[in-house]
Amino acid sequence: MSDAVIRVVGLGKSYVTAAGLFPALKGVDLEVRPGEYIAIMGPSGSGKSTFMNLLGCLDQPSMGDYFLAGENVAHLEKDALAQLRNRTLGFVFQGFNLLPRMSLQDNVALPLVYAGVDKETRRRAAREMLARVGLEKYAESRPNQISGGQQQRVAIARALVNKPRLILADEPTGNLDSHTSEEIMRLFGELNGEGITIVLVTHEPDIAEHAKRQVRFLDGQIINDHLTGAAA
Repeated sequence: MSDAVIRVVGLGKSYVTAAGLFPALKGVDLEVRPGEYIAIMGPSGSGKSTFMNLLGCLDQPSMGDYFLAGENVAHLEKDALAQLRNRTLGFVFQGFNLLPRMSLQDNVALPLVYAGVDKETRRRAAREMLARVGLEKYAESRPNQISGGQQQRVAIARALVNKPRLILADEPTGNLDSHTSEEIMRLFGELNGEGITIVLVTHEPDIAEHAKRQVRFLDGQIINDHLTGAAA
């Protein structure tokens, strides 16, 4: 059995539209090994976002198999799938997705709430992760009291708090200026250097160059898969 963190075989996804069935993803095969750093690229409508949603178990495929940490997610009960996601995946989104009425500390601790961790342990772990991204002194602040770049750092801390093997990042620098984007990508590089597997979606070539491997989608299929200069 493969020790890949992610393995997809013949993965496809179709949507019902007014014009009929639309195949957004067409029989994709891909393996992601432990410790890889991959950029998923492609124009709008290429299938990259559909693929990312399937990897994050946010949607179900129409065909094919998806193995996450060796488990075929299609065969898991809802609770077992939620547990697998919670212990294996960390998510980082373009829009940060922080809860505005919660402190930064409580936002970071949210995945631990779902994991059933006690309050004191949650608070300690959240503080440690905020310190990891350089924001411990803002622990009691609300999201609207810090910058966009700082909010994305909080989102990364939240993604890390469960110590996941894999981070999925969907356009993580899409709402940030170029300087702040570089800071966020430097942080991803550090995390990958610590052994965390990273898969990110981006349409920006300069962001993709930070990854060690680029996988390019077009019309629902992978058309190119190659190592980058960062892999050297």
